Parts: sequence; C-alpha cells; structure tokens
Amino acid sequence: MNLVNNQKNLRFFFLFTVSSFFAVSIGAFGAHGLKTVLTFEMLQIFETGNKYQFYHSLAGILVSIFSFFLNASLSPYSTNTDSMQVKTIERSIKSFGKAQLFFSLGILVFSGSLYTLSITGIRILGAITPIGGLCFLVGWVFFSLGVYSLLVPKK
Repeated sequence: MNLVNNQKNLRFFFLFTVSSFFAVSIGAFGAHGLKTVLTFEMLQIFETGNKYQFYHSLAGILVSIFSFFLNASLSPYSTNTDSMQVKTIERSIKSFGKAQLFFSLGILVFSGSLYTLSITGIRILGAITPIGGLCFLVGWVFFSLGVYSLLVPKK
C-alpha cells in the first residue's frame, strides 16, 4: 500500500509542477499576447484564473511533499511500530490524497472556465466557475484535516 501511495503521490507532484509551468506560460501569454486583444474586464478574468492556478499548483506541491515524507515514515525500514501513530499517519495521507484530487479538479474547472470565458466571451461558462471554487475549498478542508490529525494528540 505504501508503494502505491508513493506512486500516486509522485504523479500528483508531477502534475502540480507541470501545472505551475503552464501557469507561468499562460500568465506570460496573457500579459503579452492578450493585452491588446481582450477588454480590461476579460483580462482581469483571465488573470484571476491564472492566479488561482498558481496558488493551487503550489499548494498541491506542498501537499505532495507532506504526503511523500509521511509515506516514507511508514516504510518497512521505519522504526515506527506504534499502531495508533501509524493509523494517524495513514489518515493524514488519505486526507492529503483527497486534497490533491480536489486541487487538481479546481484548477481544471475554475481556472479552465475563466481562461475559456475570457478568450471566447461565452458568459455561461461563468456558471461552472463556482464549482471549481468549491473544489478548491474542499481541497483546503482535506488538507486542514490531514494536518489537524497529525498535530492534535490522540488519547
């Protein structure tokens, strides 16, 4: 199970680093290539999508790093034998995995809909943007739960 968690975590880590790369690329494209094409309002919408892609790509990288080190603490060579502590770590790893998933979905839906809306002008796309925002919020809840279960002592 530990190996499977590490592989999944590394895939998310890669996904978030690629997303960060695209956030830089898309931001530069918006700042230089779209400045003369889009209205001020549409450029603001584009920049909002780009900012949130940046924030949540970096948050995803952070969650991936946390998860990687927690997985390493569960390796067969670890001296960690306290079953309560192992369960706590496993619970945190599950929460972090869900946070990674929801941050990814949020980037796709929130930022993707704002990019598409700003370039095409199709206003109905603004209706799905809050779904992406909700994914971001759920991701932050799962990240918080993972950290909370590590920090709060169990009786």
